[in-house]
Amino acid sequence: MENAGGTALAIVLVVLIVFVIIVLVRSVRIIPQARAGVVERLGKYQRTLNPGLTILIPFVDRLLPLLDLREQVVSFPPQPVITEDNLVVSIDTVVYFQVTDPRAATYEIANYIQAVEQLTTTTLRNVVGGLNLEEALTSRDQINGQLRGVLDEATGRWGIRVSRVELKAIDPPHSIQDSMEKQMRAERDRRAAILTAEGTKQSAILTAEGQRQASILAAEGEAKAAILRADGESQAIQKVFDAIHKGNPDQKLLAYQYLQTLPKLAEGSANKLWIIPSEVGEALKGIGNALGGTNAEGTAGGPLFQDAPTERAQP
Repeated sequence: MENAGGTALAIVLVVLIVFVIIVLVRSVRIIPQARAGVVERLGKYQRTLNPGLTILIPFVDRLLPLLDLREQVVSFPPQPVITEDNLVVSIDTVVYFQVTDPRAATYEIANYIQAVEQLTTTTLRNVVGGLNLEEALTSRDQINGQLRGVLDEATGRWGIRVSRVELKAIDPPHSIQDSMEKQMRAERDRRAAILTAEGTKQSAILTAEGQRQASILAAEGEAKAAILRADGESQAIQKVFDAIHKGNPDQKLLAYQYLQTLPKLAEGSANKLWIIPSEVGEALKGIGNALGGTNAEGTAGGPLFQDAPTERAQP
């Protein structure tokens, strides 16, 4: 009997220990950082637990699943959207949101992630439905701003703050993509042709400008060369003139130089007629006097030289 009583007492003690452990486990809770818990007492909202150690009343208080207070990123699958010009585009969206009120996120909406997804889809269709394809492709910032405003206003009463909404991809139909690629290729070819023509035009302008400058410089060089040649000839003539006057030539030397100059008048194949001045006779007389003495007449009894006619045609 004593053994049976001792066994029963041991069982009762074990049960009591297990009960105490269960009570302690259900009473003491630790809330991690960036988490929040909602406590219900007898099925009614009692309080919101912040991070740290807290004590609950066993079998009276119930702790609901913890909520993540960090900013969350949810990528929704692509949604077909019809634009204003009746083209179906597939748009993939990403929403950044954060739970700011755990109580509202628990009791105001059943599944806030699904609610945000559905609200994003309907708002996206309303916004993009008023734009054509080109505007939808080039107005991402505008679409993002409109989506964020509508979502933030609607999810505010759910205890959720939408911080950003991004369009990850906008995919038009394949036929439209081919047409857009052809259009862009034609536009690039047109720009390349324009740039080539502009380059050719600039090259021609620069070439003409260079030729004009070269012609101007060449003309200026020729003018300066002609001036220098004229100055040189003038100086040479002046030096010859000075030398002649300094040498004080007589009549005989002048007549001899005069005769040496006459053959140069007939040079050239185009000379058909040349004129002999009347002074040639005087020059010949001077040379005759120099060679034959003071008497200008020859042994034949006549003058050694006679005055030449003033003009003679050369055959």
